[in-house]
Amino acid sequence: MTSTDPRSGPAGRPLLRRFDRRLQGLISAMHPDERTRPGYARLAKEMREATGGSISGTYLWELATGKKRNVTLEQLDVLAQYFGVPPEYFLSDEVAGRIDAQLRLAISLRDTRVRNLALRADGLSPEVLDALLAMVNEARKFQRLSPVEDT
Repeated sequence: MTSTDPRSGPAGRPLLRRFDRRLQGLISAMHPDERTRPGYARLAKEMREATGGSISGTYLWELATGKKRNVTLEQLDVLAQYFGVPPEYFLSDEVAGRIDAQLRLAISLRDTRVRNLALRADGLSPEVLDALLAMVNEARKFQRLSPVEDT
């Protein structure tokens, strides 16, 4: 195989490239503030306590940074159980896409102002809701934020 062969190395293996990003995303979603985010040893301890499964802090760091890519089924199960996702999240683009959309919503709803905006919109007519969505979309453009896909 040559280096341009899509099957060679991690660059040619999309599943391997995505695993570490998905794991990092789950850690960030659970602990959004990097300043208070526990280290990998603490996360591993929390995982053991929550699931009864075993994964070391070092190995968790290696998985999250892409240094190691040979996760066992037991470790995959521990990760999935701890983060509340199906094991397929790490393996399937379709499943990951659905769960990532739910995670984005959950993360957005952590902000009290976003929650209050959503609660105040409840009960408004469809026409008023469409007008509010148009205003929010324009505000996102004005602040040079990426568009949000409708769910």
